Amino acid sequence: MDFSIPLDVKDEIQRFKFFLDKNMVSHVSEWYEKRAIPRSFFSAMALGGWFDFFMKDQRIVKRSALRAALVMEQIARLSPGVAVAILAHTDLGLTGLWLFGTEKLQVQFGPKAVNAETLLCVGNTESAAGSDAAGIQMRAEKTGQGWVLNGTKAYVTNGSIGDMAVVTAVTAPQAARNSRISMFLADLEGKGVTRTKLNKAVWIPSDLTRVQFTNTPVPEDRVLGTLGKGLQQVLTIFTHSRVPISALTMGTAVGAFELAVKHAMKRKTFGMRISDHQAKAFEIADWYARIEAARLMVFKACSRMDQGDDFRLDSSLAKYMAVLTAREVTAWAADIFGASSVIDEHPIHKFPMDAWASSLGEGTQDVQKLVIFRELVKRYETSSNLFD
Repeated sequence: MDFSIPLDVKDEIQRFKFFLDKNMVSHVSEWYEKRAIPRSFFSAMALGGWFDFFMKDQRIVKRSALRAALVMEQIARLSPGVAVAILAHTDLGLTGLWLFGTEKLQVQFGPKAVNAETLLCVGNTESAAGSDAAGIQMRAEKTGQGWVLNGTKAYVTNGSIGDMAVVTAVTAPQAARNSRISMFLADLEGKGVTRTKLNKAVWIPSDLTRVQFTNTPVPEDRVLGTLGKGLQQVLTIFTHSRVPISALTMGTAVGAFELAVKHAMKRKTFGMRISDHQAKAFEIADWYARIEAARLMVFKACSRMDQGDDFRLDSSLAKYMAVLTAREVTAWAADIFGASSVIDEHPIHKFPMDAWASSLGEGTQDVQKLVIFRELVKRYETSSNLFD
């Protein structure tokens, strides 16, 4: 069992750090002030080949999950809010097109999405349907030309800047919960779409938008996957995106931890550096160990994905432990800075809030525990050994 990161991936991540130095580091404070990420950054990411996907033979192809996770972690070390905007495009929207888009749809929209000419997102959550994904109420009604959407998606990352959205809607109201929903690729600049950007305190400078569809037409060929399988499909997208959001969450923890350690190595209290107090030295060692343990779980999930194995259990374990670690590490890091950590403009301020946000994306902690338990039950039913 090899725990080392391949040399070629290490070299690529080093090159990506140079990319971030040039295209993000000197600009991110302005993005926070404007609460917006310019399209030019998405374009630069695409041009550098830093998205999770590329086009080959007119089909969308996924890159190494490990490479993608390390890219996501690097962005999140600087800004979890920027990282989640990239994730919403690639690991939600593009993943939906990759998994469930027909060849025609991939040919039509894949190249522009991979090149960031078209930005994607996913619209599933509604005011009364969050963790209970089957509880959505937005309707899609059949017409002679295709479908018509009516309803509202409450919290859509990239909703205000996105061009297209992978959305779920009820197509068979009287059917069972697991067969009443279908998935569509909707034009956010189309007829009947109203977007309201929400004022949020986490994951800045990405946007969070309420998107309302009023008699919005969707052509017949924009159905994604199979009619009536939208619930299973959106949950599959979330299973895939739990791995990169776990990496994003680890980046949140690492970014805060590194700031705090650097500060502790310089700042003096009671005549000595903060890090020279044994209690703080032990805390630094403890948090470093926990971060490394959680990162290994993320890497294991990446390995399962890259090998084509079933990674449902691993993705939820990674997400659960990453959030658990990031919540505590970022709060500790803010404490190291004392009163200055409450200032909005202070670099440490965003990390505890963004760690909190990570617990909500792709399923809350309780959702992860439910998935973990169900996967363990499956394993118990087929084998007496719960640990492979």
